[in-house]
Amino acid sequence: GLFGRFQVYYVGVDVGTASVRAALVSRAGLLNSTAEEPISIWEPQADHYVQSSSEIWEKCCTVVKNLKESCWKEAAHFFDLPDFLSWKATGSLTRSLCTLVCKWTYCPPEGWDASFWTSIGLEDLLENDFSKIGSVSCPPGSPLGDGLTQEAAADLGLDPGTAVGASLIDAHAGGLGVIGADVKGFHLPCEDQPITSRMAMICGTSTCHMAISEQPLFVPGVWGPCLSAMVPGVWLNEGGQSATGRLIDHVMKGHAAYTQLQEQARQRSNIYSYLNSHLSSMADSRSAVDLLGSSLHVWPDFHGNRSPLADPTLKGMVTGLSLSQTLDDLALLYLATIQALALGTLHILEAMKEAGHDIRTLFLCGGLSKNSLFVQIHANATGLPVVLPDQMEAVLIGAAVLGACASQDYSSIQEAMEKMAKVGKVVQPDNELQSFYERKYKVFLRLFAHQREYQALMNQR
Repeated sequence: GLFGRFQVYYVGVDVGTASVRAALVSRAGLLNSTAEEPISIWEPQADHYVQSSSEIWEKCCTVVKNLKESCWKEAAHFFDLPDFLSWKATGSLTRSLCTLVCKWTYCPPEGWDASFWTSIGLEDLLENDFSKIGSVSCPPGSPLGDGLTQEAAADLGLDPGTAVGASLIDAHAGGLGVIGADVKGFHLPCEDQPITSRMAMICGTSTCHMAISEQPLFVPGVWGPCLSAMVPGVWLNEGGQSATGRLIDHVMKGHAAYTQLQEQARQRSNIYSYLNSHLSSMADSRSAVDLLGSSLHVWPDFHGNRSPLADPTLKGMVTGLSLSQTLDDLALLYLATIQALALGTLHILEAMKEAGHDIRTLFLCGGLSKNSLFVQIHANATGLPVVLPDQMEAVLIGAAVLGACASQDYSSIQEAMEKMAKVGKVVQPDNELQSFYERKYKVFLRLFAHQREYQALMNQR
């Protein structure tokens, strides 16, 4: 397979009279590496020898850990997964700026900061111009090596020499697959604006909020700015929510009416379509579904806050519960959770705006973008139009854009994005709900303020 087979090793530990030894042994019985530590011997009186069982255990732990050091020294290269796959495909050691800049502290044009690696005890990575972690980098979509190697081509069933583009992290590929779409004729506020007026949201188990700018903008609680990490030549800021689809599933599955929901949905449609329809039937025909969430409020950080507060200690909050546990109550909690996630996106947008971003249009992709209520509420809560792609698998489109650019069928990533990313549907905000969401957002921010207040009160001595 593409990954090859992992080598299996066994650890043998020998406690001798004067030392503890450990060895890494292959399945064929070959010694890969060894480590040794001396152990103390006391002689309290003639011909009486004493050793410490506690020290022997400590030395056993030390030698086993030292075996890992041997593996560390033998490693020729360390890759992020996207770069590993590129290397397997082409044999090229060139790393993508996406992975290096976003995850590995690389900062172009200067590159690696030797003082950082030294300060954390990894100065051996500086050897040979950082060859173990990447001496050469390139923007996403750049052609790598001579394309597919003979071996990789055989594994994949493709022709040797087929162009391979420098890779992207999955969420960044999703951003690439939607953010550059040609929007002419859709009457969107971003139509006559630069691409920097758009934000891509990749919405799945968690959500990534990708915003780009011509100049570096520093947004508290948002990762970045990272140069050429998604679109070559421009800066990327990445906000995020650590649990979105996961949170919606969590609140539903933990509800007493979840089994009833499954039974009802099985007869008609999937769970989300059923709940969306059920909420419509609960709402007065003259009023929006959104208004059902007027007395149930959620702070959605059940898994901490990634952006814009960057606080993993924050917890989720729900206010407005009763003893009732009907299917209606489950539907309302589902609605309030989606509204909270949309207000969390507004919270991120506000932080980005304050730092200099001017975002006029949202581009959504990922599993949650298939949920019509999730999409409409994001438009309503933020007051921004939402663009859905023609092809829902935007991450795959983004990855294909890299290949198209590497094959030089397009002159740039920007041109490939515009030609290959297509608008599927535009969802406009309901402006009549502006006042409702302004008030709900005030409640949302107050929930956070109260949580901080509760923490402070309980930390008093």
